Amino acid sequence: MTTRLAAAFAQDHAALVCFVTAGDPTPAATPAILDALVAGGADVIELGMPFTDPMADGPAIQNANIRSLAAGTRTTDILSIAAGFRARHPDVPLVLMGYANPMLRHGSAAFARAAADAGVDGVICVDIPPEEDDALGPALRAAGIAPIRLATPTTDAARLPTVLDGAGGFLYYVSVAGITGLQQAQQSSIEDAVARLMDATELPVAVGFGVRTPDQAAAIARVADGVVVGSAIVEIVATHGADAPGPVTTYVRSLADAVVSARKVVAA
Repeated sequence: MTTRLAAAFAQDHAALVCFVTAGDPTPAATPAILDALVAGGADVIELGMPFTDPMADGPAIQNANIRSLAAGTRTTDILSIAAGFRARHPDVPLVLMGYANPMLRHGSAAFARAAADAGVDGVICVDIPPEEDDALGPALRAAGIAPIRLATPTTDAARLPTVLDGAGGFLYYVSVAGITGLQQAQQSSIEDAVARLMDATELPVAVGFGVRTPDQAAAIARVADGVVVGSAIVEIVATHGADAPGPVTTYVRSLADAVVSARKVVAA
Protein backbone atom coordinates (compact mmCIF):
# COMPACT_ATOMS: atom_id res chain seq x y z
CA MET A 1 0.00 0.00 0.00
CA THR A 2 1.17 3.52 -0.67
CA THR A 3 1.56 5.79 2.33
CA ARG A 4 -1.35 8.00 1.31
CA LEU A 5 -3.75 5.10 0.81
CA ALA A 6 -2.65 3.50 4.05
CA ALA A 7 -3.32 6.74 5.94
CA ALA A 8 -6.76 7.15 4.38
CA PHE A 9 -7.85 3.73 5.63
CA ALA A 10 -6.20 4.09 9.06
CA GLN A 11 -8.63 6.70 10.35
CA ASP A 12 -11.25 6.05 13.02
CA HIS A 13 -13.97 5.97 10.38
CA ALA A 14 -14.46 4.28 7.04
CA ALA A 15 -12.80 6.01 4.10
CA LEU A 16 -15.12 7.85 1.72
CA VAL A 17 -13.98 7.09 -1.84
CA CYS A 18 -15.46 9.41 -4.49
CA PHE A 19 -15.40 8.92 -8.27
CA VAL A 20 -15.68 11.36 -11.17
CA THR A 21 -14.84 10.99 -14.83
CA ALA A 22 -11.82 12.94 -16.04
CA GLY A 23 -12.70 15.48 -18.71
CA ASP A 24 -16.40 15.65 -17.81
CA PRO A 25 -17.71 18.12 -18.84
CA THR A 26 -14.30 19.27 -20.11
CA PRO A 27 -10.68 18.69 -19.09
CA ALA A 28 -10.48 22.32 -17.94
CA ALA A 29 -13.46 21.85 -15.60
CA THR A 30 -12.24 18.68 -13.91
CA PRO A 31 -9.69 20.19 -11.47
CA ALA A 32 -12.33 22.33 -9.74
CA ILE A 33 -14.62 19.30 -9.44
CA LEU A 34 -11.81 17.26 -7.87
CA ASP A 35 -11.15 20.11 -5.43
CA ALA A 36 -14.86 20.08 -4.59
CA LEU A 37 -14.64 16.38 -3.67
CA VAL A 38 -11.81 17.13 -1.26
CA ALA A 39 -13.64 20.15 0.17
CA GLY A 40 -16.66 17.95 0.80
CA GLY A 41 -14.63 15.45 2.80
CA ALA A 42 -13.65 12.71 0.36
CA ASP A 43 -10.78 10.61 1.72
CA VAL A 44 -9.79 8.94 -1.57
CA ILE A 45 -10.37 10.20 -5.11
CA GLU A 46 -11.08 7.89 -8.06
CA LEU A 47 -10.48 9.57 -11.39
CA GLY A 48 -12.16 7.74 -14.22
CA MET A 49 -10.35 7.39 -17.53
CA PRO A 50 -12.97 7.79 -20.29
CA PHE A 51 -13.29 4.91 -22.71
CA THR A 52 -15.61 4.13 -25.62
CA ASP A 53 -16.78 0.78 -24.20
CA PRO A 54 -17.08 1.07 -20.39
CA MET A 55 -18.56 -2.38 -19.90
CA ALA A 56 -18.90 -2.23 -16.10
CA ASP A 57 -20.63 1.14 -16.04
CA GLY A 58 -24.26 2.15 -16.15
CA PRO A 59 -25.87 5.03 -18.07
CA ALA A 60 -24.57 7.86 -15.85
CA ILE A 61 -20.90 7.00 -16.28
CA GLN A 62 -21.37 5.85 -19.88
CA ASN A 63 -22.74 9.30 -20.71
CA ALA A 64 -19.91 10.97 -18.76
CA ASN A 65 -17.42 9.06 -20.90
CA ILE A 66 -19.18 10.25 -24.06
CA ARG A 67 -19.15 13.87 -22.87
CA SER A 68 -15.48 13.65 -21.93
CA LEU A 69 -14.38 12.06 -25.19
CA ALA A 70 -16.46 14.58 -27.15
CA ALA A 71 -14.57 17.31 -25.32
CA GLY A 72 -11.33 15.84 -26.65
CA THR A 73 -9.99 14.30 -23.43
CA ARG A 74 -6.84 12.25 -23.96
CA THR A 75 -4.70 10.17 -21.61
CA THR A 76 -2.15 12.98 -21.51
CA ASP A 77 -4.89 15.33 -20.28
CA ILE A 78 -5.83 12.88 -17.53
CA LEU A 79 -2.26 12.59 -16.34
CA SER A 80 -1.93 16.37 -16.39
CA ILE A 81 -5.09 16.65 -14.29
CA ALA A 82 -3.65 14.07 -11.89
CA ALA A 83 -0.35 15.95 -11.59
CA GLY A 84 -2.17 19.20 -10.88
CA PHE A 85 -4.29 17.50 -8.24
CA ARG A 86 -1.19 16.08 -6.57
CA ALA A 87 0.40 19.53 -6.44
CA ARG A 88 -2.69 21.03 -4.81
CA HIS A 89 -3.46 18.08 -2.51
CA PRO A 90 -0.20 16.37 -1.55
CA ASP A 91 -1.81 14.09 1.07
CA VAL A 92 -5.03 12.93 -0.64
CA PRO A 93 -4.82 9.53 -2.37
CA LEU A 94 -5.61 9.49 -6.08
CA VAL A 95 -6.62 6.35 -7.96
CA LEU A 96 -7.08 6.00 -11.72
CA MET A 97 -9.97 3.76 -12.71
CA GLY A 98 -10.56 2.59 -16.23
CA TYR A 99 -10.01 0.00 -18.91
CA ALA A 100 -7.01 -1.73 -20.43
CA ASN A 101 -6.95 -0.11 -23.86
CA PRO A 102 -5.96 3.44 -22.77
CA MET A 103 -3.60 2.08 -20.12
CA LEU A 104 -1.74 -0.36 -22.37
CA ARG A 105 -1.76 1.48 -25.67
CA HIS A 106 1.80 2.74 -25.21
CA GLY A 107 2.92 -0.15 -23.03
CA SER A 108 2.38 -0.95 -19.38
CA ALA A 109 5.77 0.35 -18.25
CA ALA A 110 5.27 3.72 -19.96
CA PHE A 111 1.81 4.09 -18.45
CA ALA A 112 2.99 3.12 -14.97
CA ARG A 113 5.92 5.55 -15.10
CA ALA A 114 3.69 8.38 -16.30
CA ALA A 115 1.10 7.66 -13.62
CA ALA A 116 3.77 7.55 -10.92
CA ASP A 117 5.24 10.83 -12.15
CA ALA A 118 1.75 12.35 -11.90
CA GLY A 119 1.43 11.27 -8.26
CA VAL A 120 -1.08 8.45 -8.75
CA ASP A 121 -1.36 6.02 -5.82
CA GLY A 122 -3.39 3.19 -7.29
CA VAL A 123 -4.91 1.87 -10.51
CA ILE A 124 -8.12 -0.09 -11.01
CA CYS A 125 -8.25 -1.74 -14.43
CA VAL A 126 -11.71 -3.20 -14.81
CA ASP A 127 -11.11 -5.54 -17.72
CA ILE A 128 -7.75 -7.12 -16.90
CA PRO A 129 -8.56 -10.19 -14.78
CA PRO A 130 -6.10 -11.20 -12.05
CA GLU A 131 -5.16 -14.26 -14.07
CA GLU A 132 -3.63 -11.83 -16.59
CA ASP A 133 -1.81 -9.73 -13.99
CA ASP A 134 1.38 -9.75 -16.03
CA ALA A 135 -0.25 -7.37 -18.53
CA LEU A 136 -0.07 -4.44 -16.09
CA GLY A 137 0.51 -5.52 -12.47
CA PRO A 138 4.32 -5.88 -12.50
CA ALA A 139 4.77 -2.46 -14.10
CA LEU A 140 2.49 -0.82 -11.53
CA ARG A 141 4.21 -2.47 -8.57
CA ALA A 142 7.63 -1.56 -9.94
CA ALA A 143 6.51 2.07 -10.12
CA GLY A 144 5.17 2.01 -6.54
CA ILE A 145 1.52 2.07 -7.62
CA ALA A 146 -1.05 -0.23 -6.00
CA PRO A 147 -2.92 -2.56 -8.39
CA ILE A 148 -6.39 -2.43 -6.84
CA ARG A 149 -8.50 -5.51 -7.52
CA LEU A 150 -12.25 -6.04 -7.73
CA ALA A 151 -14.22 -8.75 -5.95
CA THR A 152 -17.87 -9.43 -6.71
CA PRO A 153 -20.75 -11.48 -5.30
CA THR A 154 -19.67 -14.29 -7.62
CA THR A 155 -16.05 -14.36 -6.41
CA ASP A 156 -16.01 -17.68 -4.59
CA ALA A 157 -13.53 -19.08 -2.10
CA ALA A 158 -11.65 -20.94 -4.81
CA ARG A 159 -10.95 -17.82 -6.89
CA LEU A 160 -10.50 -15.25 -4.13
CA PRO A 161 -6.80 -16.09 -3.51
CA THR A 162 -6.10 -15.38 -7.19
CA VAL A 163 -7.88 -12.02 -6.91
CA LEU A 164 -5.81 -11.11 -3.87
CA ASP A 165 -2.45 -12.30 -5.21
CA GLY A 166 -0.47 -9.18 -6.10
CA ALA A 167 -3.27 -6.81 -5.09
CA GLY A 168 -2.56 -3.62 -3.19
CA GLY A 169 -4.13 -0.45 -1.81
CA PHE A 170 -7.56 -1.83 -0.99
CA LEU A 171 -9.96 -4.50 -2.20
CA TYR A 172 -12.93 -3.01 -4.04
CA TYR A 173 -16.06 -5.07 -3.40
CA VAL A 174 -18.58 -4.64 -6.21
CA SER A 175 -21.74 -5.25 -4.22
CA VAL A 176 -24.01 -6.16 -7.16
CA ALA A 177 -23.70 -8.55 -10.07
CA GLY A 178 -24.32 -5.76 -12.52
CA ILE A 179 -23.28 -2.30 -13.68
CA THR A 180 -22.75 0.92 -11.78
CA GLY A 181 -25.49 3.17 -10.58
CA LEU A 182 -28.69 1.20 -11.09
CA GLN A 183 -29.16 -0.90 -7.97
CA GLN A 184 -27.80 -1.62 -4.52
CA ALA A 185 -27.41 -4.96 -2.79
CA GLN A 186 -29.23 -5.79 0.41
CA GLN A 187 -27.32 -4.66 3.47
CA SER A 188 -27.30 -8.18 4.89
CA SER A 189 -25.56 -9.55 1.79
CA ILE A 190 -22.99 -6.73 1.95
CA GLU A 191 -22.27 -7.50 5.59
CA ASP A 192 -21.83 -11.21 4.89
CA ALA A 193 -19.53 -10.53 1.93
CA VAL A 194 -17.41 -7.97 3.78
CA ALA A 195 -16.92 -10.35 6.69
CA ARG A 196 -15.83 -13.11 4.32
CA LEU A 197 -13.40 -10.84 2.48
CA MET A 198 -11.92 -9.44 5.69
CA ASP A 199 -11.20 -12.97 6.85
CA ALA A 200 -9.23 -13.55 3.65
CA THR A 201 -7.08 -10.41 3.44
CA GLU A 202 -5.38 -7.70 5.45
CA LEU A 203 -6.18 -5.17 2.73
CA PRO A 204 -8.95 -2.69 3.56
CA VAL A 205 -12.28 -3.62 1.98
CA ALA A 206 -14.26 -0.82 0.31
CA VAL A 207 -17.80 -1.34 -0.98
CA GLY A 208 -19.24 0.33 -4.06
CA PHE A 209 -21.88 0.21 -6.82
CA GLY A 210 -25.32 1.64 -6.08
CA VAL A 211 -24.44 3.78 -3.03
CA ARG A 212 -26.35 7.06 -3.27
CA THR A 213 -27.72 8.29 0.04
CA PRO A 214 -26.06 9.23 3.34
CA ASP A 215 -28.05 6.47 5.06
CA GLN A 216 -26.74 3.87 2.62
CA ALA A 217 -23.19 5.15 3.06
CA ALA A 218 -23.48 5.07 6.84
CA ALA A 219 -24.82 1.51 6.87
CA ILE A 220 -21.86 0.31 4.82
CA ALA A 221 -19.39 2.39 6.83
CA ARG A 222 -20.39 0.50 9.97
CA VAL A 223 -19.07 -2.79 8.56
CA ALA A 224 -16.57 -1.96 5.80
CA ASP A 225 -13.28 -0.08 5.66
CA GLY A 226 -14.46 2.16 2.85
CA VAL A 227 -17.53 3.37 0.94
CA VAL A 228 -17.34 4.13 -2.80
CA VAL A 229 -19.74 6.61 -4.43
CA GLY A 230 -19.60 7.39 -8.13
CA SER A 231 -22.70 7.55 -10.31
CA ALA A 232 -24.58 9.92 -8.01
CA ILE A 233 -21.70 12.42 -8.19
CA VAL A 234 -21.38 12.00 -11.95
CA GLU A 235 -25.09 12.80 -12.27
CA ILE A 236 -24.54 16.09 -10.42
CA VAL A 237 -21.81 16.95 -12.89
CA ALA A 238 -24.15 16.07 -15.77
CA THR A 239 -26.80 18.42 -14.38
CA HIS A 240 -24.58 21.38 -13.50
CA GLY A 241 -21.63 21.09 -15.88
CA ALA A 242 -18.86 23.54 -15.11
CA ASP A 243 -20.98 24.89 -12.24
CA ALA A 244 -20.91 21.51 -10.49
CA PRO A 245 -18.29 22.19 -7.77
CA GLY A 246 -20.72 23.81 -5.32
CA PRO A 247 -23.41 21.10 -5.55
CA VAL A 248 -20.73 18.40 -5.52
CA THR A 249 -19.22 19.74 -2.30
CA THR A 250 -22.64 19.91 -0.64
CA TYR A 251 -23.53 16.35 -1.63
CA VAL A 252 -20.16 14.85 -0.70
CA ARG A 253 -20.28 16.65 2.65
CA SER A 254 -23.59 14.90 3.43
CA LEU A 255 -21.96 11.55 2.69
CA ALA A 256 -18.81 12.36 4.66
CA ASP A 257 -20.79 13.44 7.72
CA ALA A 258 -22.77 10.19 7.58
CA VAL A 259 -19.65 8.05 7.19
CA VAL A 260 -17.77 9.79 9.99
CA SER A 261 -20.69 9.49 12.41
CA ALA A 262 -21.60 5.90 11.50
CA ARG A 263 -19.25 4.14 13.92
CA LYS A 264 -19.94 6.67 16.67
CA VAL A 265 -23.55 5.56 16.58
CA VAL A 266 -22.46 1.92 16.94
CA ALA A 267 -20.13 2.81 19.81
CA ALA A 268 -22.86 4.70 21.62
